[in-house]
Amino acid sequence: MTRQHTVCGTTALALLLGSASLHAQRGGSLNQMVQRSVIPQVTQLFDQLIREQRDITIDGTPAFNGKDKFLPGKIAIGLSHVLVHTPRTDPKFAAYLAGFRQLADLTVDDDNETWGIYYYVSALNSLRKAQLLSQAVSPATLAKLQRKLDWRGFVAQPEFTLINLPTNYYGVAFSIARLRYLMGWEDKSGSEALLKKMVTHYQTYSGRFGFSDETDGEGRFDRYSILLIGEICQRFIETGMSVTPQLRHWLRNSVDVLLPRLNASGQGFEFGRSIGPYGETAYLEVLAAAATLDVLTPTEKTMAYAFATSATDRYVKFWYDSSMQSVNLWERGRRTDAYRAKYRILGENLSLTHQIIYTNDEWNRLGFENRAPSRGFDAWLAQRPRFTTTWFARGEYDRALLTFRDTRGRIFSLPMVNGGASQHDNSPYFPIPYSHDVVQGVADVSFPQLIPQFTLADSSVLIPAAWFRDIATVRRGKRMTVTYGQREMDRLGSKAPIKDPRLSVRTTYAINDGVITRTDVFTPMASLAMKEIRLEFASFSDSAESTGQTVRFASGVVSEFAVTGLDRCTVERVDGREAFRAPTGQMKSHVVCVSDRVVMDKPLTVSWTLRYR
Repeated sequence: MTRQHTVCGTTALALLLGSASLHAQRGGSLNQMVQRSVIPQVTQLFDQLIREQRDITIDGTPAFNGKDKFLPGKIAIGLSHVLVHTPRTDPKFAAYLAGFRQLADLTVDDDNETWGIYYYVSALNSLRKAQLLSQAVSPATLAKLQRKLDWRGFVAQPEFTLINLPTNYYGVAFSIARLRYLMGWEDKSGSEALLKKMVTHYQTYSGRFGFSDETDGEGRFDRYSILLIGEICQRFIETGMSVTPQLRHWLRNSVDVLLPRLNASGQGFEFGRSIGPYGETAYLEVLAAAATLDVLTPTEKTMAYAFATSATDRYVKFWYDSSMQSVNLWERGRRTDAYRAKYRILGENLSLTHQIIYTNDEWNRLGFENRAPSRGFDAWLAQRPRFTTTWFARGEYDRALLTFRDTRGRIFSLPMVNGGASQHDNSPYFPIPYSHDVVQGVADVSFPQLIPQFTLADSSVLIPAAWFRDIATVRRGKRMTVTYGQREMDRLGSKAPIKDPRLSVRTTYAINDGVITRTDVFTPMASLAMKEIRLEFASFSDSAESTGQTVRFASGVVSEFAVTGLDRCTVERVDGREAFRAPTGQMKSHVVCVSDRVVMDKPLTVSWTLRYR
């Protein structure tokens, strides 16, 4: 499926010619970057694993600590790339082959679950296709792996339902079953049943807009909602299956989210769980699948490759920390969620490099191996839509994402997606305008970042975060107005959001270059006594001065933050405080605005305005 798009200002032909030029230097080709920086990172880990085995420590963290249940599979997939990409004539090849065999024997009895099973059987299939399997894995270990690398441990039968796992694990189970079939370990029946279950489930919970709900219809959408169809299509590509028109249509839906968000810096998603570098590799996986399946136009394919080059450059120069000899998700002010805690340091290095290497391999097969990125990339980016609304669900409750690109190319995301369990009270899911270096959430932390929080006299805590109705957008010139209502607040204290109708709210965002204003009008059902109303803003900007309810910053992207409707604001420095570490680094300033002991017997308007440079 392809679409014909008109490229204004610069012809598609000129863009394509520019992409083919080896003199359009943005740091060389994607493949050069992978060969010079990414594969050597994995090779270094391979050498260290062979040398130290279970004693391997990375940046002070023992890798074999028993907590990473995916680790054996990630070791296998990472090291399989070294074997496949090392020339047979290289003096180190024989040592790597023996090292893989040794490490397979070492880890064969270790815990290895779900994703780890997929990674392992994928690695074995890759070695089989490269005619290396019998040399890389001993017969006894291979026999054990055939028994252990199975999807049946986390899928109930005969129902074919997941056992206490989120919906994306249908794709994991299907992939394992399909790979086991290709390995000759089982017949087609398991993969065919799981494929049917996966597609039916996706269709049931993606609704008419084609994005996977991270829950069973509760309304939580995030990075994975856009990535999942890319992963599914990649598994089809990996295992030689034809991708159906329905899957191609869903994949195109995800492409249409990503294309307006592409940028020269290689930055990805900045809201939701498990982002950081995974916010960028999600783009790589979706775009590589779309390019392979010709879901992109020729011009889009060229620009997707340019972004992939920028994102890989960002991984090499920003996410990889040479002083740690590791990807850095945890140190020097950075923070990720508990799911990706530092005990997974070895696995995170291997899974991230796997995503970069395999998508680069796909670009190479498409003929991009020695291409520098397009000279027309910046001009193409300048033509992307200023505002894009992506609908995830409409009905009793609406779920949507607004993407805003200002005239300088900065991307903002306003997600209104937060209906599901376990994340509703965490700041990375709040309905606020996220942008790198401007506004971010803090993983697994629930301070009221840019949303009012009400603590009632009965100690209930309410926030306007989960029950969106009637989302509407109106554009006038360069300005976009977004409005929505919530008849119920989200009462905190439980894993899932709880509806509390004692307060309702009408929210309006006014978005323009350099300035964003949010205005909330809260209406009580009856007179309500409040212990406190609080609104906070944790910022990367610094050297703050506070005057009344206005805080001005002398350094950083944000220049001013002003609040009305609350009694007072204070600002403090938060350098070094873990509670204010974002995925990309340490926040600098923390603004707190409050009103105490308020009796709400009429509507209350609370508003803030953020100005940025």
